Amino acid sequence: MVKSVVAEETRLQLAEERLFRSTDLAQVGLLVGKLSTSLDRGFVYDLLPTPPTDDGRAPCSLPGPPGGSEKRKGAKGGAGKSMWTAEATVPLIIDVDWVAEHARQVARLLLGGMHVVGIYVWASESSFKASTLALCQTVREVARAASIYSNNPPERLLVHASYSPRRWTCRNCEIASMNVSTSLKPCDFKWGKLLDSLQLFRCIYKFDQRLPLSLEPESETFRNVLREAISAQSEELNNCKKALINGILVDEDVQCTSGGTNQVELLLPFMNRVPSCALKEEEITGLAIFTGVISASAYLGPKETAFEAVSELKGDIINSLHSRLDISCEEASLADASANPTTDLDKGTPADGVDSQDIFSELKSGRVLLFPRRVLLPWLGNVFVCDYLQPSETVEALGNHCGEMMAMDSPISSGSAMEEEKEASPPSITTFRDAALGRSAPLHNGSGLAGAFDEPGPAARPTRESGSSYLPLAAVALLVAILIGWILTAAVH
Repeated sequence: MVKSVVAEETRLQLAEERLFRSTDLAQVGLLVGKLSTSLDRGFVYDLLPTPPTDDGRAPCSLPGPPGGSEKRKGAKGGAGKSMWTAEATVPLIIDVDWVAEHARQVARLLLGGMHVVGIYVWASESSFKASTLALCQTVREVARAASIYSNNPPERLLVHASYSPRRWTCRNCEIASMNVSTSLKPCDFKWGKLLDSLQLFRCIYKFDQRLPLSLEPESETFRNVLREAISAQSEELNNCKKALINGILVDEDVQCTSGGTNQVELLLPFMNRVPSCALKEEEITGLAIFTGVISASAYLGPKETAFEAVSELKGDIINSLHSRLDISCEEASLADASANPTTDLDKGTPADGVDSQDIFSELKSGRVLLFPRRVLLPWLGNVFVCDYLQPSETVEALGNHCGEMMAMDSPISSGSAMEEEKEASPPSITTFRDAALGRSAPLHNGSGLAGAFDEPGPAARPTRESGSSYLPLAAVALLVAILIGWILTAAVH
């Protein structure tokens, strides 16, 4: 349970200056940081205001005063708030779904060791107390939209910036509890320097997975199969307990104090492959190939251990796979080759592409879906975030999206982006047997991600009948061996 929280003072000072100088009567946003269960402490690296909705409405507001428009007094901070809003007990109006969507988008952009750990709210003390039910609901929805893969804590943070009276407070919110009076617990809130002491851990993770497919269920989609493949990768990564950090095998409880950038190599157990479901030969109707290379990163504090570094890297890998699949399902509208045999040059869609909602039982030929590439973008000092580049997108477009979600003051230039993953080439698959045995051509330079589906034809299906053609050759070889043995025996005698 988190008992104390430390916030990055440089970011909190900027947020305080922005909030107390604004004329907004209410504001809601996200907390980016980390909750350490081993230290019972929380860390807040930045406060991200939730942008306006598509129709320009504020995601958090107060109802207007009775009897007409409200008048503000003064020009700055708490003194600029109206007497009515400062004294009246008025609950906040929060667009919970919009705040949760903001959390889901931000969670995609964060690397390992950085998470959406809660929300902050800017309101008077009386409005805050009158809105605890709505705030707890918002915290729960944010936790659901931006779940934490590694050591998912049962709590999130709720920070209140009050302008009447002027102060900061922090509460611990148990997301499983529906009792507001017991789910919110006060915790110590301090300011300190955090970003300068962060260490970067990086690793390259390669995977090559083949999943046999059957006609059952008939409504099986490409998206569901890839989710099963990602779950299998998660199980395999869970078995990884050891790692080389800068070429040295370290114990799990050793604190990493080398500073700077650390190269990590995950040591997966031998024969670690998670078995697929058992199918008979006649039940196999296709094969899903899930292969690629991921550049994973994680940020950790100076007192965190090697086990936490490995755990955050594994979480970054799985979160990245889920994010790429979700983006492909949301933005990629790839047409079936039989329905649309031409190539859409504007969208960069291959003619043999596959829609994530395509049903396998309706596909009659091989299909390929290329995942977007991860691009690193500068955020705070030496800390980076990421976004995912579709074939039809530019780095400038990613910078605009990332700048809006992360509330960056200045736009991100394409020259500052780091493209560490190269665009993948579709694997060349000839037959079902070659694909099943891993004989497909590798991805270009081993970079990128691809999911492929290949349905075996009658000649390629690995049935018992296909193996019967080898029986005459085996019989002839056996007769020749017996004849040669008989001749040699006769010659000796």
